[in-house]
Parts: sequence; structure tokens; C-alpha cells
Amino acid sequence: MHGESPIKRRVSRKIWVGNVPVGGDAPIAVQSMTNSDTNDVAATVAQINRLEAAGVDIVRVSVPDMDAAEAFGKIKQLVKVPLVADIHFDYRIALRVAELGVDCLRINPGNIGREDRVRAVVDAARDRGIPIRIGVNAGSLEKDLQKKYGEPTPAALVESALRHVEHLERLNFQDFKVSVKASDVFMAVEAYRLLAKEIVQPLHLGITEAGGLRSGTVKSAVGLGMLLAEGIGDTIRISLAADPVEEVKVGYDILKSLHLRSRGINFIACPSCSRPNVDVVTTMNERAGGRED
Repeated sequence: MHGESPIKRRVSRKIWVGNVPVGGDAPIAVQSMTNSDTNDVAATVAQINRLEAAGVDIVRVSVPDMDAAEAFGKIKQLVKVPLVADIHFDYRIALRVAELGVDCLRINPGNIGREDRVRAVVDAARDRGIPIRIGVNAGSLEKDLQKKYGEPTPAALVESALRHVEHLERLNFQDFKVSVKASDVFMAVEAYRLLAKEIVQPLHLGITEAGGLRSGTVKSAVGLGMLLAEGIGDTIRISLAADPVEEVKVGYDILKSLHLRSRGINFIACPSCSRPNVDVVTTMNERAGGRED
């Protein structure tokens, strides 16, 4: 990097996902998610190991049912990187992965159901020092908010997030982070801006369903770049319809461009034009071993 970043980051509460600090003065963490079948323990472990080799800080794993929860427990024993269990409605799955050593629960309290179930999950998280991520998505807003706003809007995303936050605060639980993702760049950016004014907890950034490697990289770089440049964001995930390892590479490239993280070399190359006496593109590819950086 060429000096320190001029960005003044938003002050947020520090939490810990396993041994990775998130928020406060911690570096912005790069996250990805496995796309293998969680029940295929060997394949999922292999993918997590590849992500770790690429520099990932945190990995999210889908846990849709109890069979996957048991597989998650085996996976957790075989990897070193902190794991987030992605759970949507069944509180019993959350309780089970908590017993099996999960590092973070991605579960929205309002989706669990009865208050006693929410309390059970929160108590398990508190007792084991497990943080929670509230994850709001424009494509799955509550029906009453869809009716109220007519369509997904930044205000609707934030209202949904604050409902879940209220659940946790009512139970005196503060170790959580929040995301308000949308596939539309402007919607996501404005939602994060609004939410950043409402809570002190860390914010997990992402442009959901961003697209393939090229289009998704561009959308994510634009949206996350706008927020990161304003000092908003404590973890990032680049959502690509591609190999998850590419998500990590793109995440680091975005952070490197803003002087927020450093990993690997900062490769600088002149655009190809008629002035050079060499084929810049061919030479660059040869020096990279035939691989696109």
C-alpha cells in the first residue's frame, strides 16, 4: 500500500467471531460462503481450506436442517477459520450448532417465532460467547413491510433490521452485527447509511445476488466502495455466482484499492495501446503465469 488510508471509519462496537475481531479498531474482515452441500463434509472442508488459503477471515456455511447441523459439527472440528452457521427459522438448529462450537449464528430473531424460543437461542449464544448476525435481504422482507412500502426500499430494510435488533436488545444482548443487503446498489448503499446512524454494532456489507464474476465484481466494487469510502463497514462479503475463492480475491482487491487492507502485491500495469513497443497484455499474462490476477 502507498501510505495509510485517509478514510475515517465509523465507530462501532467490537465483537469477536471466533478469534477474529469485528468492529471497533479491527481491520475490515473478508468473509465468504461455501456453496458445497454441507452434508458432504469432505467437499465442504476442502472448500473452506481453499478459502483459508486465499486469505478469508470468516466463512459462512448453510445449515438448513438437523442433518446439516450434525455435519457442521464435524466440519468445525476439521478447520481453523471461524464458521458462521446460516439458519433461517428453526431455533433448534441454532441450539444444536451452538453446542457443536459455532463461532457466529446468522439468524433473524423475529423469524424464530415465540419469545421463549428467541430467549433460548440468545441465552445459548450468551453462555457460549457466540455473536449473532442479523441479515436482512430486500428479496425476503416481512409481508407487512411489503404491504406498507409497496416494494423494497432502504427505509423498509432498515425498519426490518431494527425490529430484529429490538428483539436482542430487549434480552440485553449486544454482541451482534447487522446487514441490510439488496441487489440494487443505490438501495443497499442508502439502507446502510441510514442504519449506520441508528446502531453502534458492526455492519456486514454486501450487494446480494450481485451477478457473475465480472458483473458482480463491478456492482460490489461500486456499492461497497461508496460505503467503505464513507467509513461504513466492518466485514464484507462479495456475492458472486462463481467459485467462492474469487469472492475473497475481489474483497481484498477492493480493500487494497482503498488502503484498508493489504494482501499480496499491488500489481500496476499500463493499459494496452499503440504507444508501447511490446504487447502489454500478453507480457502481463505471461508474468502472471497465464492466470488473470
